[in-house]
Amino acid sequence: MIIKYNTIKTLVFSTLLLAIMGCSTDEKQTVTTMNNLVFQDEFNENGAPNSAYWSYNIGTGSNGWGNNELQYYTDRPQNVVVEDGMLKITARRELYMGSNYTSARILTKGKVEQKYGRIEARIKLPLGRGLWPAFWMLGANSDTVTWPQCGEIDIMEYLGSNPTTVLGTVHGPGYSAGESISKSYTLPNSRFDTDFHIFGIEWGEDYINYYIDDVLYNQITPEDVPGEWVFNQPFYIILNMAVGGNLPGSPNTETAFPQTMLVDYVRIYQ
Repeated sequence: MIIKYNTIKTLVFSTLLLAIMGCSTDEKQTVTTMNNLVFQDEFNENGAPNSAYWSYNIGTGSNGWGNNELQYYTDRPQNVVVEDGMLKITARRELYMGSNYTSARILTKGKVEQKYGRIEARIKLPLGRGLWPAFWMLGANSDTVTWPQCGEIDIMEYLGSNPTTVLGTVHGPGYSAGESISKSYTLPNSRFDTDFHIFGIEWGEDYINYYIDDVLYNQITPEDVPGEWVFNQPFYIILNMAVGGNLPGSPNTETAFPQTMLVDYVRIYQ
């Protein structure tokens, strides 16, 4: 069942304009405060992720999910489980189904799909070269149109070799892969592998704002992309940890395994 949260009428919001860090002093940013909680998974029930919300991608995908990744994604509890009040996605170095690594990738496709709102998760990230965890979204029409026409919103991408920095990115027709529209955020006095942080977007008809904790560090609008703005439709959520691939490179001898991405909660507000 698709939960069509965008039809909920009780919207609580206010709009204001302000300059944000990383932008020029005369650049204005649209900020929409969204307080109406319409979906949450707090990961409080031990076992497999809630099947009403989450399903799995299994295997290696096409050409390592299109990125030359090295892992085999499974639904085994060794790779994905809910316990201790959080979701645990664990990458392991092991020979499995012809691959040298295993991990997990779960998604809300066909179950929880959202158009606009605030989408956030509280996550503690792993450490090590070749690790590539992400919290991201794909257009719900991804089965009927080819990527990147469906659109991709990367709320958080992280390279385990750089524990102080994350990326927020959009992909669409004319601005995908190496031509994507992206901005990084670096923690001033901390690391993403030593504590939990809240990664989120606030998304409206003509903007996507990127947040780390309470810091608004980027806004992407239709004027910022060189092709079609494909972000006016429902999207579904993906949580995964890749191993290797085009962006992070392969693990090296200093990369310790297993490595776990801890997710305290996922929430959607309007």
